[in-house]
Amino acid sequence: MSKKILLIEDDLPLLENIRVFLEEEEFIVKTETDGQSGIRSAKKWSPDLIISDISLPIMDGYAVLGELSKEKATKLIPFIFLTAKVERDDLRKGMQLGADDYIFKPFDLDDLLNSINLRLEKSTIRDADNLDQNTDNNKVYELNDKILISTGSKLQFEIIKDLKFIRAENPYIRLKFANGKSALKRETIDTWETKLPPKTFIRIHRAAIINTDFITKIEKLSGTSYIIRLKDESESFVISKRYSSKIKERFS
Repeated sequence: MSKKILLIEDDLPLLENIRVFLEEEEFIVKTETDGQSGIRSAKKWSPDLIISDISLPIMDGYAVLGELSKEKATKLIPFIFLTAKVERDDLRKGMQLGADDYIFKPFDLDDLLNSINLRLEKSTIRDADNLDQNTDNNKVYELNDKILISTGSKLQFEIIKDLKFIRAENPYIRLKFANGKSALKRETIDTWETKLPPKTFIRIHRAAIINTDFITKIEKLSGTSYIIRLKDESESFVISKRYSSKIKERFS
């Protein structure tokens, strides 16, 4: 589904250029030319992201962000400022209000697009994590259970039995699936060790859990050192000494 972007800009040629560019990138774009109208549209339309100039008629961009930050329905919408100002005090003011990024005029439209995609991806990860937090944290998944993940700016479900491995990438963990897709979650390896079916998943390192159904080879390097290879993964996984006894028990 296409993402909705609210664009608030009183420079009409610039407004039109950005609108056309974003629509060509398959976003749904709504435009406003003053801060007051921008606030009304944000509350009624619920965009996925807001781009706003700072210098606007009636209410400036700071006032727009400040007002939207007070409302539960709009306070988490990613917000990007367009500005010709580069003073430190201006930057600090926007960040204190909760701005996600600044794009300085004149700018390249590709730079704007990169910022938009980054903010949308982070927002999607946050939404997926919030949904997970609303589920029973003590639940142990079964192999056919589905979990919600974010890939790019999209949310989708994947099946637990297709989860090949989890690896820590502080402050996130990366989940890799059999179809090649991967996702980041702001959780810990320890949490996921208690969630996964213990007959299928095994922790092999303080920073890694693997699905034993995808093991193709276990190689012994020394008395207490092993490496594991997983199907269709070029990289091998080292088993730390701390977890080597589990491997012996499981596969002896």
